[in-house]
Amino acid sequence: MTDVRKIPTTVVTGFLGAGKTSLIRHLLETANGRRLALIINEFGDLGVDGEILKGCGIEGCREDDVLELANGCICCTVAEDFVPTMERLLDRPDPPDHIVIETSGVALPFDTTLNFWREPVSHWVEDDVAVVVVNAEQLSEGRDLDATFEQQVSSADFLLLNKVDLVSSDELPRLEAMLREIEPEAPLVHSLRGDVDPALLFPPDPDGLRARRREADARPPPHHHEHFESETIAVTAGADPEDLLQRLRSSGAAEPLAVAPSASRQHS
Repeated sequence: MTDVRKIPTTVVTGFLGAGKTSLIRHLLETANGRRLALIINEFGDLGVDGEILKGCGIEGCREDDVLELANGCICCTVAEDFVPTMERLLDRPDPPDHIVIETSGVALPFDTTLNFWREPVSHWVEDDVAVVVVNAEQLSEGRDLDATFEQQVSSADFLLLNKVDLVSSDELPRLEAMLREIEPEAPLVHSLRGDVDPALLFPPDPDGLRARRREADARPPPHHHEHFESETIAVTAGADPEDLLQRLRSSGAAEPLAVAPSASRQHS
């Protein structure tokens, strides 16, 4: 690969249901003529988010600009597929203007962004920002706030407290304080359905901290996840919704938000 222009890259991460896909859809809708390429990482083997975005019907959302890394986390088990995937995007005669990576809900952003700081990817990326989407309702109820959640939040360059309509406005200062205990410096913005000014997602870096972080010989801590499982449930046409809900409950999955033609759940 020769004469590759460097491209800004955004990593979007957060727990399942935080609103990552809604944010990416909003970025597509507000791209204003800039071409965004998407790398969608699914923990399970069913690419739900990728299929949603491929069929989003948004002008400029080309199907071949949506690439998937399924059946594992981009930060570890499918990391070896990351460089070939980036090459597929950048080898094109019309490479994208911006690359957005949606990680699985259990990925660790710091280990993901380390890929940008190593050769050959470091020659392709102009700047990278880790955006962590947090479900305000999840935070308020104290669900799944253990090691993975804390590692995600502490890796953020930008925190998006999403779904704020699901909690009382009086509750928001407490939720902000909880996030500030984990990550005291990253810009923090509230949103509904990921609706945020895209310009905010690359906050100013006058001291060059992000560049120095990439140039340093950053080494991740020993990599480990909490125990997560992925299960794909096939749903036949005309299936009874109550029967499907019972199957999901018996599998140990959390209460689903919706019933789709096929469902993939990740749970601890």
